[in-house]
This record gives sequence, structure tokens and C-alpha cells, in this order.
Amino acid sequence: KKSEQELKDEEMELFTKYYMEWKGGKTSSNTSYTNIPRFYYRLPAEDEVLLQKLREESRAVFLQRKSRELLDNEELQNLWFLLDKHQTSPMIGEEAMINYENFLKVGEKAGPKCKQFFTAKIFAKLLHNDPYGRISIMQFFNYVMRKG
Repeated sequence: KKSEQELKDEEMELFTKYYMEWKGGKTSSNTSYTNIPRFYYRLPAEDEVLLQKLREESRAVFLQRKSRELLDNEELQNLWFLLDKHQTSPMIGEEAMINYENFLKVGEKAGPKCKQFFTAKIFAKLLHNDPYGRISIMQFFNYVMRKG
């Protein structure tokens, strides 16, 4: 009796053999290419209507998913309100600042779409020479608007 893995390997080997025969290619003894992921797919030709429609639909679904991840105007206003409410004194001139503790509190209250922006890495990236270890609320908000 063969193990499940041996059966899968045999099935893959047969599939590759028959596929290459059907396609008209020759099987290669060098199988290292099977470990390298494919990163280029040619664009469908004009006469390949089904492939063109599949590409258009895939692109539309991808763009819809990405647009759902973006923050809408109401969510941005809510984020600004929360940041302003949790600012840490003292202010530097006109600029409101926030420390890491309050930064995390805002992250919990801001909602699931904003979670990706409330990481230690982003806080550290925006941290400059503040003696109290704070970041500028305006800089953080601009970062969110650019990245989100």
C-alpha cells in the first residue's frame, strides 16, 4: 500500500506528463522550476474572450476589496476626533502630540480598518526628537491618509 503523500506525488507526476504531452512540450529532467512561483502571466489575446472577461472581473473584484479597506470620510473624521481627544500635553507651539499609551487607546477605539496603523513600528517611524517620547498627531493623520 502506498502512503497518501506517495499517491499525491504519483498523481502530480502523471498530471505533468499528460499535460506536457497534450501541450506539445517535452518533459524536463530538471524539476527545479516547479519550486519557483510563477510571477508573470501573459495578457489574454483579443480572440480569448473568456480570459479577457476573467481578467476584467478579477481586476474589478480586487479593486472593490481594496476600496473597502480604505477609510471613508466619516471614519477619517472619527479618527481625527479620537486623536484630538487623546492628545498628550504639553503642546509644541501649535502642534498637538500623542504618547504611545494614548496612541494604543485610540487604536482600540478607532475600529478594525484603522488597526493596521496603530503599531509600534509606525509609532517609532514617526517618533522624532520629542523629549516626552510623543509623535505629532498631524503627522500621524497625514501618514494614515497617504497609506490608507
